[in-house]
Amino acid sequence: MDKKANKCASTGIEITNDKGSVIFDCPGCGKHKVIRSYNARQTSAQYVCSECGFVGPN
Repeated sequence: MDKKANKCASTGIEITNDKGSVIFDCPGCGKHKVIRSYNARQTSAQYVCSECGFVGPN
């Protein structure tokens, strides 16, 4: 069974056991799940939705 790893949209690091990481629907389209590591959230690292091109955080 191939399990997809949850990787941060900003840094590309795997968020397994990353306390403070989040997964949420894209604020732009609501279709794509955005994954953010704790570090990316704290530093306000930019991400881009691969579905609609939404860029956050603003």
